[in-house]
Amino acid sequence: MSKIPSFLLVGALCIGMLGVAAAQEPAGGNSSGGTQNVTGPQRMQDRISREVFHELVMLPQLTIFDNIQYKVDGSKVTLMGQVRDPILKDSAEKTVKHIEGVDSVNNQIEILPVSGNDDRIRREVARSLFNDERLFRYSMGSVPPIHIIVKGGHVTLEGIVNSEADKNEANIRANSVPGVFSVDNHLKVQKS
Repeated sequence: MSKIPSFLLVGALCIGMLGVAAAQEPAGGNSSGGTQNVTGPQRMQDRISREVFHELVMLPQLTIFDNIQYKVDGSKVTLMGQVRDPILKDSAEKTVKHIEGVDSVNNQIEILPVSGNDDRIRREVARSLFNDERLFRYSMGSVPPIHIIVKGGHVTLEGIVNSEADKNEANIRANSVPGVFSVDNHLKVQKS
């Protein structure tokens, strides 16, 4: 039985967090005219957002099979997503709570159920995606941009790709894995 290359299992955070970070603009998207003045509270929120991202990326238990997203609202941070390991959920919360300026953390991260079949599907989808020459580049780096979430045989792809063609190819590859019931392709195409 072949194994997934170890670099695929190295700590990684869903780059889809960047999409959530984009939603962290001031409430209601207020901007007075064409020039936006950054206020003290907004600067603090931006700093907290950067620090939350950095701390979550550094979590050693994080893999391409986990999806942690966050939202910053003033001094409150909401954690969302899905992880395989309850320790990762707790670690994410503890790490974020220690960031200066964070008053509260609402941890809504879902712990995925333990399933040998889901583990097999995770490995097979990763193999199918990253053995494709078009998609191989997405397996590189300390924070691979594609994450594979499996729950009850249903696959969700999270992250960012360079083109609509890559997004479609990832969808086709994930759907080709035996035992996959459905694929929700949440990959976002990176703007040039």
